[in-house]
Amino acid sequence: MTEPTTSVHSWLRASIDLATGNVAEGGGPFGAVVVKDGEVIATGTNQVTPSLDPTAHAEVVAIRAACRALNDFRLTGCVLVSSCEPCPLCLSAALWARVDRVVYAADRDDAAAAGFDDRAFHDLFGKPRAEWDLPVERISTGEDDAPFAAWLARADRVDY
Repeated sequence: MTEPTTSVHSWLRASIDLATGNVAEGGGPFGAVVVKDGEVIATGTNQVTPSLDPTAHAEVVAIRAACRALNDFRLTGCVLVSSCEPCPLCLSAALWARVDRVVYAADRDDAAAAGFDDRAFHDLFGKPRAEWDLPVERISTGEDDAPFAAWLARADRVDY
C-alpha cells in the first residue's frame, strides 16, 4: 500500500501540528494520526503527564481512538502516522493493532536530543535480559498455563 507522497506529508504535518499544539497546552511533544482509505480517522497526543498514565503515548492514544471509531480492535488497512519514531511501547501497540504501515517524522536521536529516552529503550531490547537494569524473570507456579487452557477451552473466544 503506497500513498502519494503529498498525502503522507500531509499526514506527517498533521501529526507534527498536533505535537506542537500539545506542547503549547503543557503536554509532551508527540502527536499521531491513524489513516484509513486516505482519511484521518483518529488523532492522539501525548497525555502521559496530564493523565498520569505512562502508556498514554500519542500513538497509543490515537490507536485507542481509531479502534473506537471503527468498533474493532484490529486496524487492518490503516496507517499509523507519528511525529516521532514510535518507541517500543508504541511499536508494540501498532503490531497488536495490526496496522498495515507506520510512518514517522523525527527519529529516536531527535527525541534523545530533546531529553526523551526512547533510544535507550530501543537499545535495551537488543541486549540479553541478564544485562537489563530492570530484572525480568520467570518464576513457575506449576499452574502457569491455566489461563491459556481456559482460553483454549472457550469455543466463543475471539482470536486476535
